[in-house]
Amino acid sequence: MSDFSSNERDQALEARLIELEMRVSFQEQALAEMSEALADARMQGSRNADLLRHLLDDLGKVRTALYADAADEPPPPHY
Repeated sequence: MSDFSSNERDQALEARLIELEMRVSFQEQALAEMSEALADARMQGSRNADLLRHLLDDLGKVRTALYADAADEPPPPHY
């Protein structure tokens, strides 16, 4: 016969099942946290892109105000 009784086998299987359920639970929690972090990072990236676009528009307005005539604009540094 086998080394384990039916009751011992059932207990071992139940313990293994509990361990697997705990692992799945931890993985689900980690996945939810990563999903939330990714959503936050995407929102921050979108805000940064909007801010950069806004700053570039403002910079263009300042350059236009400072150098209304293109001839007044200094040459690039490599000249």
